[in-house]
Amino acid sequence: MNPTRPRRNTRARRFGRLGALIAGLAAASLVLSGCLYTLIPESSPRPTSSKSPQTDGVAAELLPFYEQRLDWTECGGFECTTVAAPLDWADPGAGEIELSVIRSRAEGTGEPIGSLLTNPGGPGASGVGLIRDSLSFAVGDAVRERFDVIGFDPRGVGESSAVHCYEAPDMDAYLFDIPEGERGSDAWTDELLDRHADFAETCDAGSDGILPYITTENAARDMDLLRAVLGDSQLNYLGYSYGTFLGATYAKLYPERVGRLVLDGAIDPSVPGLDVGITQGIGFESALRAYMASCLEDDECPFRGSVDDAMADLGTLLAAVDRDPIENADGRMLGADSLMTAIISALYSQDSWSYLTAALTDVLAGDPAVAFQLADFYYNRQDGVYLDNSTEAFRAYNCMDYPLDSTPEEEAAAEALLAAEAPTVAPYWIGPDPCEVWPYPATGVREPIAAEGAAPIVVVGTTNDPATPYEWSVSLAEQLASGVLVTRVGEGHTGYNKGNACVDGAVESYLIDGTVPEDGLRCE
Repeated sequence: MNPTRPRRNTRARRFGRLGALIAGLAAASLVLSGCLYTLIPESSPRPTSSKSPQTDGVAAELLPFYEQRLDWTECGGFECTTVAAPLDWADPGAGEIELSVIRSRAEGTGEPIGSLLTNPGGPGASGVGLIRDSLSFAVGDAVRERFDVIGFDPRGVGESSAVHCYEAPDMDAYLFDIPEGERGSDAWTDELLDRHADFAETCDAGSDGILPYITTENAARDMDLLRAVLGDSQLNYLGYSYGTFLGATYAKLYPERVGRLVLDGAIDPSVPGLDVGITQGIGFESALRAYMASCLEDDECPFRGSVDDAMADLGTLLAAVDRDPIENADGRMLGADSLMTAIISALYSQDSWSYLTAALTDVLAGDPAVAFQLADFYYNRQDGVYLDNSTEAFRAYNCMDYPLDSTPEEEAAAEALLAAEAPTVAPYWIGPDPCEVWPYPATGVREPIAAEGAAPIVVVGTTNDPATPYEWSVSLAEQLASGVLVTRVGEGHTGYNKGNACVDGAVESYLIDGTVPEDGLRCE
């Protein structure tokens, strides 16, 4: 499951939104082979069958989509199908896109409660891959017993009608080549903007006209179509990281169709892109300090002294590779940006901290191999091949969802705040914004979501989550008229199915029995 990528933006002296919004779960099961998913289900599905589509209240022009009968085929122990959706929900006759869907049949012997749609985050992570390759990581045993668990690739992603930009060699150059200009200089800014512009032009040329329609609102409308063609009158949903924004947007559009929604590792829909970047940068600094405190207790830690001493030494290391990058065996050069990506990748889960220690130890010795393995994991790159289009879809969604509306004064204040609160991360968190040269203007809005009239919506937040900081979960639960907050006290990204029995019990009791957790439940 993919981490919500930090949105380390890049814009000419504008505060950056990094990639933190490839939100999800992948880093929690980090394996340095580069494989994103490792858990293969053992159960076999029941014979394929489908309920009749639910078309109550559907506008006439949408009925050809909502009346689709699904043709399921066996696919490696699961059932797979495709669903046609409008390219443009505002103009259903303007063309179609295809959505890829996978189903894991309920494993219990009784009648399933219904379908449970899932989203691993991103934007850009594959929901089909999540269920196909990591089912037991996505949902617990009790949920798999009672629900048909559904994964889908949102529009623009993976096996659905997808955004396509670069082939592997060009993507390597885009992500890893070190700019010639000095960091922060006009030449550095111009070079990065030129790279972003070329990337954007290639995306537009290679994506068959879908870029203007790769938005979270359209994806949420797609999700209502999936609910209907699966035969459910209400949507049951488990969304991680960016998937919380997708789920909250669904609740805003269709509050009367909300069934049991769980939003884990929440994004605050009211926060503008500038503030997303600040908050995530500060969140990763906090997670890095927690890692350092743990590292210093281990004889294998390459740092010594206090946490402040270790953070200062790490800052010195970042500055050193920024000046003098280290060559990897494959020819790539490890500079400060790629090392920061490696650090971020490992901070999504405490289970990955040992890999970060190994990477930093080796970099201090002049060997960047493990650091590049962590960076490759972040981008889902294996043996020189990108296993999906998550980086491209991530860019497409964020550039359409987040308006570029901050002022120079706001950006200067943001930069000062980040430098004060996240001094280790800050120098590598700022740059020209790629969305500044995206070929289409953003259509999304940043505003609170109340979803008046929706059934209870459970929001799960983790207190030191770096990618979706805890304050966002608190805020979303307060915004939602029916929001219920469950807090996991701990480190890492997202809270459900991470070994905390209190969180798992609350989520599963709600999904299975409809028992609403106590608002404010705190799970130590």
